[in-house]
Amino acid sequence: MPEDSLHIVCPHCHTTNRVQRAQLSAHLDCGSCHQPLFIGEPVQLDAESFARQVGRNQIPVVVDFWAPWCGPCRQMAPGFAQAAKQLEPYVRFAKLDTEAYPHVAQPFNIRSIPTMVVFKGGDEVQRISGALPPGDIVRWVQSVV
Repeated sequence: MPEDSLHIVCPHCHTTNRVQRAQLSAHLDCGSCHQPLFIGEPVQLDAESFARQVGRNQIPVVVDFWAPWCGPCRQMAPGFAQAAKQLEPYVRFAKLDTEAYPHVAQPFNIRSIPTMVVFKGGDEVQRISGALPPGDIVRWVQSVV
C-alpha cells in the first residue's frame, strides 16, 4: 500500500476504506455504506467493532473504557466527545462499555474506569485512568500521538 494512503474504518458499518492521507480533512464517505467516515463523536464499540476499529485503522484510536454505573465516566463523557470533535479526522475516538463487553476489556487489565487507551496499529501505546476535562484529554492525546 502506498504511504500516501491510509486504511480508515467506517464508524457505521466498520468496513475498511482506503483514503489518501492528503484528503483526511475533506468530507469522506464510506465506499460501502456511503455514510461519513468521520462523525466528530466517539464510536460506540462492541466486540467485533472493537477488533476492527483498533486493529485496522491506520490513525490512532483512543478508547474510553467505561461503564454506565460509573459517575466519573458519565462526568467525562461530554469532554471525551468534545475532544473527538476537535481531533478528528487525525484520531478516532471510541467507547467500550466494560459492563456489556467484559471479555473485550479483560485482556487489557482495566483496573479502574474511566481508563483511556491510545492504540496505534492495533497495539496499546499509552493509557491514563481517571476522569479528565476536555482540554486535558486533548493535550494528553496530542502528547501521545
